[in-house]
Amino acid sequence: MKKIKQFLKKLFACCPKWAGAMILTALCSLLLLLSFILFPSFADFYNRYPGAFVRALFATLTGWFPFSLAETLIMLVPLLILLVIGYIFRLYKKAVRDMLRFAFVLLAVLSFFVSSFCLGFAAGYRGTSLSDKLGLVQSKVSAEELDTTARQLLKEMKPLLDEIRYRRDGSSIMPYSLSDMNDKLQEAYRNAAEDYAFLPTFTSRIKPIVLSEPMTYTHISGVYSYFTGESNINTNFPDYTLPYTAAHELAHQRGIAKEDEANFIAFLVCLQSEDPYIRYSGYMSVYEYVISALYRADKDRYHALLKETDFAFRYEMIAYNEFFDKYEDHVAADISGSINNSYLQSQGQTAGSRSYGMVVDLAVAYYKTRNTEVS
Repeated sequence: MKKIKQFLKKLFACCPKWAGAMILTALCSLLLLLSFILFPSFADFYNRYPGAFVRALFATLTGWFPFSLAETLIMLVPLLILLVIGYIFRLYKKAVRDMLRFAFVLLAVLSFFVSSFCLGFAAGYRGTSLSDKLGLVQSKVSAEELDTTARQLLKEMKPLLDEIRYRRDGSSIMPYSLSDMNDKLQEAYRNAAEDYAFLPTFTSRIKPIVLSEPMTYTHISGVYSYFTGESNINTNFPDYTLPYTAAHELAHQRGIAKEDEANFIAFLVCLQSEDPYIRYSGYMSVYEYVISALYRADKDRYHALLKETDFAFRYEMIAYNEFFDKYEDHVAADISGSINNSYLQSQGQTAGSRSYGMVVDLAVAYYKTRNTEVS
């Protein structure tokens, strides 16, 4: 026993104090994660207040950078790996103490990623479902309900047509810059927070991905990096997708972790905007999810609905399909899809990548509830 104590004493003597603090924080944050899993109500409280503070702090600190810090760090990964390997070879002929010290430093870096996830984002996966927070009753969706929801979306979207400009290829034009879009979405989130108390209010900025065109081969339109607090979007995608995608990533930043829930909050937030193009983006994006589900459920209903759909909306979807043809089949998409699917399943989303499309269930429940209240 005495020898074990002496060994541990020598071992921990090699650990820098700051690294030890990082490792200890990570261990404590894992206990916090366990409490989220055991007590969903505590996860809700933590996600809304302490977690929101952590996310807002990260977003504010990295907001000073006009570029995506997360993207920059990822691009530097190959260089960092080479530097680590080179440093290990340099240490190989030196004292064991130096090797252990370096190992603790690497463990501290890993601990930062664990801690930032647990302290800022993990609670969002473990709390009360969005449907419960909104008072929606979800059930198995029929083809008739999909058809009704799609028609309701078209009805609400049609008045916006006069305010949308289109290119010759049928794609719509976002009439302002990404910076202006961000300001409009921040205002929409402030409006939404008045109706949905679980949404925290703070100001942040959307970060455009520099390597957006190569990123499109992975089929990733946006990503929230919890370790920098940044909401990043792929600006290579068609204009009408950008506000909705940005609203989705901002939803993650505000603690809506599950993908279907972030999709639906993005929809609700877009509808809160006074800007017609942002509302159009929200309607079009969810409409596409709904009619895709309708196509799988009842092709006859789908084709009948499509015949009644305004040509402007149909051409928008055709233009998107033509844009996406170039990127549809690529090994990068398979790899990124597998990684994302595994990550989502590890966080309790058993549907994995298919959870994005589960926004359809929320949309149907939302319109059923709203129509019931009106009647």
